[in-house]
Amino acid sequence: MKIPKRKLDIMKCRHVFKISIALFFLSVICPNFIKSYSTLHSQSYSEIQSKLSDFFNSFSDSNEGTTTFRSMLIPFGGRTESLGNAYVGLCDDINYLNYNPAAGCVQKETQAAIFHNSWIADSKLETLAFTTRSKKITHLSFGSYITCFYVPFSEYNNFGDRVATNYYSETTAAFNASYNFLAGYDFKGAALGGTAKTSWRGMPNYTDDNTNGIIKGSGLEQSALAFAFDFGALFQFNFLKYYSSREPNVRIGFSVKNIGVSVTGFGNKLKIDDPLPSYVSGGMSLKFIKPVTLTFEVQQPFVLASSSYLLPYFNFGVSVQFTNFIQWLAGFSLQGSNPRFSTGFEFEVAKIRFNFNYTLDLTTSFAPLNRIGLSVKIMFGDKGRSIIQKQIDDYFQMGLELYLQSKWEESIEIWEKCLELDKRFDPAKQAIQTAKYQIDMMQMIKDSLMIDRS
Repeated sequence: MKIPKRKLDIMKCRHVFKISIALFFLSVICPNFIKSYSTLHSQSYSEIQSKLSDFFNSFSDSNEGTTTFRSMLIPFGGRTESLGNAYVGLCDDINYLNYNPAAGCVQKETQAAIFHNSWIADSKLETLAFTTRSKKITHLSFGSYITCFYVPFSEYNNFGDRVATNYYSETTAAFNASYNFLAGYDFKGAALGGTAKTSWRGMPNYTDDNTNGIIKGSGLEQSALAFAFDFGALFQFNFLKYYSSREPNVRIGFSVKNIGVSVTGFGNKLKIDDPLPSYVSGGMSLKFIKPVTLTFEVQQPFVLASSSYLLPYFNFGVSVQFTNFIQWLAGFSLQGSNPRFSTGFEFEVAKIRFNFNYTLDLTTSFAPLNRIGLSVKIMFGDKGRSIIQKQIDDYFQMGLELYLQSKWEESIEIWEKCLELDKRFDPAKQAIQTAKYQIDMMQMIKDSLMIDRS
């Protein structure tokens, strides 16, 4: 028998009311009930957190933290943070500057970006970046960025009084160039690139313990200047591609980061500082179906002029394209004993892309919000490359129509115009060879007929 909806709603309300009354009497008659229930769950959370910490602590590295200029390892934020920093084999936007120096020459558009990354406690990283491809040499690109990592610094005397406040900072300026060698329609080329960068570590002056007065030049002596280079390679091809697109669905990238030296002791005696946080990374991105991209990366840190071994890092990411302007991203990163889960959204409005990201660190807290990253990217267009490509496609189509009419000489003339615009447009090369073969075959037939008549 079907129960009327009104009667069903009344029954539900009575059921909820009975449960509420029962909980009320339990809390009055047995006041420890609610407390015990809460304690049970808090204990279970604590137990889970303890087990997770014990598990991931097995990945801790005793040689970690032996390098300087650690801000070189902090991502710009935004999209890459959302993907768990698994980016060396993807690099499809301006974030490539911080991961793979070779990827500038495969960017579709000129880009400028602003990044904000709230790191640990009160520390933050701010970034300005720009990248573009040459209009005349289309496979050549240039890019640059400047980052500033800073954290408030407060000094207290022996009595607990604050005697000085300032900021500790690390500022990096970089210039990048890359070129895609032998890039064409079929073979997408081998992209190679490099980045030169210089960094300054700014230490604030500290005070005298006896007078609480600022010691002039004390911070400068501990400041440092670093020079470093990054090198990268990127390869693109198609594999198990189940959708139609000219863009390759597989990318493989490699990079070597932070090869250089830092100097400290300014104002006193210059000396070599601690080594920079160098590492080698390799990764891949896969897109078997058009809306979904999978990416992963392995990083192997190392210390120059040292035989100590550092444990590798592992990063994984996924992005899902809901529409042309909305994308969801998620990632997981395991660096030492510090696993991080991240997620974020990216959307585009009027050629401006926004990304919002947060990262959760389960070994330190169950709080849902751990770190925030924001980015704004402005897309300035492709300097007319898409217009030229449309002209090439139109010429190629015209040549096909003439070829079908057996007008082979005219079709060759049209296809040669394609090669004038893009000398690496392989379909035009293949079509010209086919048309020339048809002309030669027709001439052979004519010659044989002339011999038979004679």
